[in-house]
Amino acid sequence: MPDTLPAETELRTSLPAEAAAIVRAYQQASKADATVRAYRSDALVFQDWCTLYGFRPLPATPEAVSGFLVAEAEAGRSASTIGRRLAAIRYAHKLAKAPDPTDDEDVRATMKGIRRRVGIAPVQKAAATVDVLQMLLARTPDTLTGKRDRALLALGFAGAFRRSELVALDVEDLRDDPEGLRVVVRRSKVDQEGRGFEKAIPTGRFVRPVALVREWLDAAGIASGSVFRPVSRSGNVRKGEGVRLTDRSVANILQSYCAAAGLDASTFGAHSLRAGYITTAAERGADLARIMDQSGHRDPRTVVGYIRRANAFKGHSGSGFL
Repeated sequence: MPDTLPAETELRTSLPAEAAAIVRAYQQASKADATVRAYRSDALVFQDWCTLYGFRPLPATPEAVSGFLVAEAEAGRSASTIGRRLAAIRYAHKLAKAPDPTDDEDVRATMKGIRRRVGIAPVQKAAATVDVLQMLLARTPDTLTGKRDRALLALGFAGAFRRSELVALDVEDLRDDPEGLRVVVRRSKVDQEGRGFEKAIPTGRFVRPVALVREWLDAAGIASGSVFRPVSRSGNVRKGEGVRLTDRSVANILQSYCAAAGLDASTFGAHSLRAGYITTAAERGADLARIMDQSGHRDPRTVVGYIRRANAFKGHSGSGFL
C-alpha cells in the first residue's frame, strides 16, 4: 500500500466555501435575530475603534479588548451595553475559530472594574398600565393607520408580548375561541428552538383587544400572512410575503401616542406594554402563576419584581405609624 493517498482522494481538512457559508448561517441561527443584529453592530464598533488606534480586530489581543472596553466606559456607555459588546467580540472569535481574547484575566478584571465604577442597575422603562393604555387608545385616529395602532397596542398589552413576538405574528397564528382569541407564539426569546406556545386573549369589556384586532384585519383586507404591516402616507397597506413592522416600530408607535397624550415619551419603550400588563395584573391581585402564563416568563423572580413595585404601598410596614 502506498504511503500517501493520490491527490484526488486526499481527505479534506475544511469545507468548500459554499458549504462553509451554509454552516456559518446555521451557527448564527443559534442566536436570536435581534442578538445577531446587535452583535454585528457591536463588532463594527470594535472594528472601527481598532482601525482608529492601529489594532487588529481579529484575532484581537487582550490589550486591545481592554482598551476598547475602557474607551466605551469613558464615553458613557452603560455596563450592559459594554457587556454585550464584549460578548460580540467573543462570539466573532469563536465563529472564526480564533483564540478568545475575552477569556484573558486582564480583560475579566477590566470588565469587573467597569461594572463597579459604572454600575449595573438597569434603567426601567415606565409601565404602560391599563389607565395609560386607554389614554393612548383614545388618541388613535379613525384611519387605517389608527386602526392598526389600536390593534397593536391593545394586543401587545393583552398578551404581555415581547415586541419581537408581536411583530412576528401571522394571521394563521390567531385562532378564534368562544371567549376570545388563542394566539400561537411560534418563536420567542425563551423558545429559541421554535416549539411554540399559546396565549389566551379574552374578548374583554374595556380594552377589547380581540375586537380591535378583527377591526384592523377587516379594514386592511388581511386574510393571511403578517398581522402588523406598514401603511403608506396615502393609506395603503403594504402587501407581499414577509412585509411586517419592525421591532423598533412598536416603540415608535407607543412613544408617538405617549407624546400626544402629554406623557414623557422618553420614559416609555416597547417593553412598556408588557410591563404594563404585568403591573396592572399585579395591582388587581392576579395570581403569580397566571401572570406568568400570559407573560411567558420562566423565572418567577422577574415577575415578583413587578409585583413588588406595583404593591409597594399596599400593606406597607410603616403605614400605621408614619
